Order: sequence, then C-alpha cells, then structure tokens
Amino acid sequence: MPSDIPLLLLGALVAGVVQGISGFAFSMVAMSFWVWGLEPQLAAVLAVVGSLTGQLTAVGTARRRLDLHDLWPFLAGAGVGVPIGVAVLPLLGAEVFKLILGGVLAVWCPVMLFSRRLPHTTVGGRWADALAGAGGGFMGGLGGFTGVVPTLWCTLRGLDKDRQRAIVQNFNLATLAFTLAGYVASGAVSGRVLTLAPLLTAVVVPAAWLGTRLYRGMSAEVFRRFVLGLLSLAGLAMLASALPRLLG
Repeated sequence: MPSDIPLLLLGALVAGVVQGISGFAFSMVAMSFWVWGLEPQLAAVLAVVGSLTGQLTAVGTARRRLDLHDLWPFLAGAGVGVPIGVAVLPLLGAEVFKLILGGVLAVWCPVMLFSRRLPHTTVGGRWADALAGAGGGFMGGLGGFTGVVPTLWCTLRGLDKDRQRAIVQNFNLATLAFTLAGYVASGAVSGRVLTLAPLLTAVVVPAAWLGTRLYRGMSAEVFRRFVLGLLSLAGLAMLASALPRLLG
C-alpha cells in the first residue's frame, strides 16, 4: 500500500463525519491532514471529489431548501471565480499551498468562532453577494473551499440559520460540480485521481451519513466550536511549517 493511502483515508473519514454534522468544512478538515503527505494538485482535486460526495450524500439525509432569488448572485460570481482558481492551482508549490491554506484556516476559523459578535452589514446588495460568490468560487478552484467566503458573508449579513444554510449548501453543491468540471477540462484529473476517487468515495459516504445521524443527538454549536478551534490550530501549524522554508 502506498504510504499516502492511510493519510488519505484518515483525512476523508474525519472530514466526512465533520461535514455530515456541520454541513461544511470537508475540504478544510481533509486538507489539514492531506497537506502533510499529498501533492497540492492531487489533494485539491480529491478534496473537491470528497466535498461533492459529502454534499450529495446530505441531499438524501438533510432538508435542503432552494431559493433562486437568494442564490443566483452567488452562483453568478462563482462562474467568474472558479476558472481563475483552477488556472492558479497548478502554479502553486507545496509550501506556497501550505501558506495559503494555513492563512485561510488561521484567519477564517477564529473569525467564525466569534462571528456572532461581528456587526451586521447591509451594504452592497446583490453585487456584494456576487463578489462573495466569486471569492467562494476562487477558493473552490484552489481546493474545494467553496463555503468559506459565502458563509462568512452570510453571517455578516445577519441571515437566519435556515436561510444561510440553504444558500451555502446549494452554492457548495453547484460550485463544487462546476469546479470538478473545470478540473476535468484543464487536465487536472489524472490517472492517480481516478484510482483514488473510488476509495475516497467509499469512505466519505458512510462517514457523512454517520455525521448526519450524530448531528441529531448533539449540540451543533459545541461541535462547531470544537472543529473550528482544531482547524485554527491546524492553520497555525501549516504557517509554522511553510514560512521558515519560504523565507529561507
């Protein structure tokens, strides 16, 4: 067995359960494992495959409301952001990738931990929603982090829990599918990806299903804070690993 397979499976298992419980964060959790042993381009494509698998699993286990009036600006922005992220990904080396991912985790996760204390804003209207969608699309192209920017923006908007979940979940599902199509078109879906994808899917589906079941019996807020706290530490660890090598 190749040495990176156990790391791949462990990251997929943990990330699948987390996504099933929280409805987001597969790529961030998986990447916090995979970045230590998988090359960036391979890890990014597999993260999108795993995220999309988890979202599709949740379709049958979680209620999903669709409101195109809320959703279309985000999707319009993603149509611009995804191709840019897909184009940038091959240009990133392992240490730069760690730096970007670590920075995203180290900044975004603490912000989300204290998001309820952030002031709400109503500026920008649909254009601001589209800009948030473009940011989510760009981060999706870099490795499936589609929900980071839209989730933060919906929180800053002060949207209620159900409306925010409807926007983010449907945005993630559509944008991840678009991102995967972009990877296929760019040639990023290699033979190695095709070999590992069935193994990844076989782990993610039951893990995400288990997560949705666990969600019903635990406090989502407590788990959310636990996950975001761990991811914050993971981001700091990546920054600590990447910065000395880049500066040296």
